[in-house]
Amino acid sequence: MDTPLHTIAVVGLGTMGTGIAEVLARAGREVIGIDISDAAARQAVTALEASTARAVERERITEEERRNTLARFRTFSDLQAAADADLVIEVVSESYEAKQQVFRALDSIVRPGTILATGTNALSVTRLAADSEHPERVLGLHFFNPAPAMKLVEVVSSVLTAPSAVEAVTELARELGKEPVAVGDRPGFVADGLLFGYLNQAAAMYEAKYASREDIDAAMKLGCGLPMGPLALLDLIGIDTARTVLDAMYAESHDRLHAPAPILKQLSEAGLTGRKTGRGFYTYAAPATGVLVPDALTPQPAAEAAGGREIRSVGVAGSGTMASGIAEVFAKAGYDVVLAARSLEKAETAKSRIAKSLSRSVDKGRMTAEAREATLERVSPAGSLDAFADVDLAVEAVAEDLEIKQQLFATLDKICKEGAVLATTTSSLPVVACARATSRPQDVIGMHFFNPAPAMKLVEVVRTVLTSDEVHATVREVTTKIKKHPVDCGDRAGFIVNALLFPYLNNAIKMVQEHYATLDDIDAAMKLGGGYPMGPFELLDVVGLDVSLAIEKVLHREFRDPGLAPAPLLEHLVAAGCLGRKTGRGFREYARR
Repeated sequence: MDTPLHTIAVVGLGTMGTGIAEVLARAGREVIGIDISDAAARQAVTALEASTARAVERERITEEERRNTLARFRTFSDLQAAADADLVIEVVSESYEAKQQVFRALDSIVRPGTILATGTNALSVTRLAADSEHPERVLGLHFFNPAPAMKLVEVVSSVLTAPSAVEAVTELARELGKEPVAVGDRPGFVADGLLFGYLNQAAAMYEAKYASREDIDAAMKLGCGLPMGPLALLDLIGIDTARTVLDAMYAESHDRLHAPAPILKQLSEAGLTGRKTGRGFYTYAAPATGVLVPDALTPQPAAEAAGGREIRSVGVAGSGTMASGIAEVFAKAGYDVVLAARSLEKAETAKSRIAKSLSRSVDKGRMTAEAREATLERVSPAGSLDAFADVDLAVEAVAEDLEIKQQLFATLDKICKEGAVLATTTSSLPVVACARATSRPQDVIGMHFFNPAPAMKLVEVVRTVLTSDEVHATVREVTTKIKKHPVDCGDRAGFIVNALLFPYLNNAIKMVQEHYATLDDIDAAMKLGGGYPMGPFELLDVVGLDVSLAIEKVLHREFRDPGLAPAPLLEHLVAAGCLGRKTGRGFREYARR
């Protein structure tokens, strides 16, 4: 195992195997590609020829480097070709039987010092190693798709793996330009262990008809900055693959969040496994393409209901960052805005915050100085809710406390004119509880903006069982006019985004709590392997651990699922006053300003 890993065999030349072979060949390694299918081997060569040709066109490599790369990649149909390899990476189908067959055959072919790596993302590396004649040389090497582009590689060791083997492949990963993360042997490892639970909950949310597939995907892209929505990602991964991973995770964890949603079984058994078959949650122009085509579930253009109320003026209640941000959004869209706080001084301070925000936009060339002044003129600060007497839409953005919000809605009920729409920006409290504090619950709806409101495009439009169709249509229309993207959801804890985001964050905390992986490795895994803009612990410290704990408690109370119970580590940090960046310490420490 002290021999440099120069000659590497890749067994299985599907999409992942071909991508790994390309990474290795372009990094100067001699690559032996092995597949029992001659067609797969030819396709792998064609794919490498095409990708290297594109690299030459983009001036990333020279024509000579391309020829050398292609010369380093040879394909075979027999495992005997791996006899001289220093490392063998198997990427065959995700089943113990298929992988064990490869490993048993390799035992009698390769040298005793050759390292054997499995590319599994769900099966037990320990179980595969135990069946090998030399379990100390068996480990996991989990690349992410597409392998040439994705930086993360999870290096998975079992209790049987020799440290020297781990060191050798870790160094190889670095030489390939990848970011290796060391993890232990459990289904899903780090990235998929967190990702697939989230994907499963999104599938269950869709199956329950809580929200449309388009709204679920848009919510997670726009609300969390993710590169793809969860249902589109399931189609890309393969619904059958996702089900296999979740089955393996549930077998070990017995966590209901990992129990595959029934719709995954239904789609898999119907052969609707995603992009590779041309249909999964969405319908595609042809198998193996990402080109969406309309189907029976595709929303029709101009589907907004007619007959919404006219909105000319808006009242925003509150003086914090969210209130001033929402007021700015409406004012920039041309609405007259009354910004009411508990005192005129607080309202003036909130308006000055808007002025600073608009000035930054002017400095960055996003708006003119004239537009800034016109926007500010449309904002009228007030020290009392009495100023809401003539507004067409009243939006509350006060503290996330149900009693406070109910008192405010009772006051709005007395002050606002007949026909005014009353909206709450709550992120976790029941909208209907606010509605019942009024004599007109049909006029109450949720408008959950995301922070910072001027920058974030998403608004979750939350209708209760009492909200009228007219009010719902009005708010969707207004949301579009202020250049935000509305998604519809029902009145239940977490709505779409928080209901999917916070169990994922909670599971990340559990990984650290159980000493499975470090904060840095988990954050790196989700950014590099999942394309997340922030790792879970970076995000928790930004959101605030107290806020996160409150949302986790609401979700647990609503759904009564043991898997949603807040991680004890989160509760301990909050009790200690370690709330994240705002206190200078959360999961990490920060320099105080």
